[in-house]
Amino acid sequence: MAEKTKTQSSETWSADRLPGLDGRTVVVTGANSGIGLTATHALARAGAHVVLAVRDTERGRAAAATVPGSTEVRPLDLADLASVRAFADAWQGPLHLLVNNAGVMMLPRERTKDGFEMQFGTNHLGHFALTNLLLPHITGRVVTVSSGAHRWGGARIGFDDLDMAANYTPQRAYAQSKLANLLFTLELQRRLTESGSPVRALAAHPGYAATNLQSHAANPVLRAFMRLGNRFFAQDDRAGALPTLYAATEDLPGASYVGPDGLGEMRGKPTLVGRSRAAGDPLTARRLWRVSEELTGTHFPLSRDEEAGV
Repeated sequence: MAEKTKTQSSETWSADRLPGLDGRTVVVTGANSGIGLTATHALARAGAHVVLAVRDTERGRAAAATVPGSTEVRPLDLADLASVRAFADAWQGPLHLLVNNAGVMMLPRERTKDGFEMQFGTNHLGHFALTNLLLPHITGRVVTVSSGAHRWGGARIGFDDLDMAANYTPQRAYAQSKLANLLFTLELQRRLTESGSPVRALAAHPGYAATNLQSHAANPVLRAFMRLGNRFFAQDDRAGALPTLYAATEDLPGASYVGPDGLGEMRGKPTLVGRSRAAGDPLTARRLWRVSEELTGTHFPLSRDEEAGV
């Protein structure tokens, strides 16, 4: 995706700096509101044909009607692997950019249609399956939206209890899912490089952006607190979308992680940012990949992974 574009200074970078994307096809999951819709607007204005991959197609069509450019709406429920497979099976032609944006946040205990804990199943496993199934069509980049929450409480992947059946809290489940996004990006890039693919995998996080995602929080006191934060402290969704757009179009190394450059990465212009030690562990990333393959029944399609015993 615009691989020859030179990286712009993050101090002045804005969506107006996007390169021309005429002739490019983009999929944005969760594109009917918030950062996903804002990114869709920017990418379409730059000339891309943007597919809004959404669970609620009626809301998706209403959102698409606000976009000044070429769009279409297709159904995708990341909490249902049959829906993910149907979306991928219907895809024809090249796909220049996949933006894994959709997500749920701090829900009460719920399960996906396939029986997975909802946050891990939607935020990670759904996107894991979607990416692998679409990868033969992808020619440019995969950008996965993570969060600073991947650091919460020294988050780790609980391989012995991924569903947190023994000790579920909405915050821990969300942090685990966002950590999984970063480990997924790390291992995906390793596999792409090993297979000789020019596709790049990157991750981004929006900082503290005011979206409707916070309204999913299970705790009503927390929801009220977050509404106040959205009103008085958060940056708007246009600023929150910039790290995703920067990762999607700037000339950055594979496995890069982009976030705001301000204090605590809460707000500001997009720049390369760090991640927790757990999010950079290649052994954990490989283990998570193998477990995710087993859970979703999907596999990296570009080469046979012959590594064993890691």
